[in-house]
Amino acid sequence: MNKLLTLAIVLLAINCKTPEARRPESVKTGSFIDASVERNKKLNAQEQASIEKIMQEQGKNYIASESGFWYYYNNRIESDTLKKPLFGDIVNYNYNVKALNGSLIYSKEDLKTQVYTMDKEELFTGLREGLKLMKTGETVTFLFPSQKAYGYYGDEKKIGSNTPLICEVTINSITQNQTN
Repeated sequence: MNKLLTLAIVLLAINCKTPEARRPESVKTGSFIDASVERNKKLNAQEQASIEKIMQEQGKNYIASESGFWYYYNNRIESDTLKKPLFGDIVNYNYNVKALNGSLIYSKEDLKTQVYTMDKEELFTGLREGLKLMKTGETVTFLFPSQKAYGYYGDEKKIGSNTPLICEVTINSITQNQTN
């Protein structure tokens, strides 16, 4: 009976032991993310080199934006009475889209006159930020790296994946939001 009691106590003690965590057979270190970061850094460097080459060849006074693209004024309005668009303002504008080699992707006629409510509608990042820099009557040429244009997906029509763009934009009018 003592042997049976001892055996029961030993079995009970073994079964009450806390479970140990199993270790994975292989450990992944995020190599996919690391490779993606490296790929994007190379792509960004290539696009920046191409854009810098264009700026040097054209000899224009390009301005680097805080948002990560470059631009110059084809037609600049120095008036202090004209305001730049703010959140909710309605902007009426025309633009075209070209590849970095200068080939036309979409003409102003293709795209027609656009009406955009600032920061309340969908618009690719670079153009949305670029419109904020302009006044009525100004024409600006923008150089957008792909991440500021249509990025990885393109526009699923004529603009492919990771395509940097040149856009010439003219603001026809800005209608101020009444709450601004």
